[in-house]
This record gives sequence, C-alpha cells and structure tokens, in this order.
Amino acid sequence: MSISDTMSDEAVLAELGRRLAQRRIALRLSQAELADRAGVGKRTIERVEAGQSAQMTTLVRLLRVLELMPALDAMIPAETVRPMTLLKQGGKLPQRVRKRDDEQKVRETGPWTWGESE
Repeated sequence: MSISDTMSDEAVLAELGRRLAQRRIALRLSQAELADRAGVGKRTIERVEAGQSAQMTTLVRLLRVLELMPALDAMIPAETVRPMTLLKQGGKLPQRVRKRDDEQKVRETGPWTWGESE
C-alpha cells in the first residue's frame, strides 16, 4: 500500500508499522533481537509494528538497526538555499518567516474586490 496525504494518521502509522515489521523479518531478526539492538523494550517493538505511536528517538534507533537511515535522509532532504536569498540576506541563512506587508493587509481586510455590491 502506498502512503498518501489522504490517509488518516492511524492508517499511516499502521502502514509504517507493517513495513518496519517486514524489514525486520527480511533481516531475520526477532522482535526481541531488534529491541535488544535498538535499546528499547520488546513491548515497544510490538506497539510500533501494531501501528501505535512512538517517540522519535525510538524510530531513529529502529531505523538505524534496520539499516534504513539513508531512507530517512531521502524522506526529509536538507533544504537548499537559493543564491539570491543568500545575497538578499547578506550571506546569512533565514531563521524565521516574515510575511510581506501586502499579505498582512489581505489577512486584515480580506481580498481585494472591484467594489461591486453582492
């Protein structure tokens, strides 16, 4: 099954759990062995594979043991900065988002219209 943005959070977690279980089995690891190598409890592995929520550190540990860290890097690639953005920022990377003045006015007054009555 392909993961899509139309799936519920629960469905995504269930699919991730299923995929992690398949990878564990492909590496011929039992849940206990995976738990031992990842430094988590066996019950944690059972919960993750059942599609229940887990801490990010647990996920990172499991991905490391299951040799899936490159997939994590591909999933959330490092953001690149455009050269013009660096030039405008004086060589500094942007640290926060600032809304332009015209975007602020639209939020405050609503979108512009021709003045026709509705």
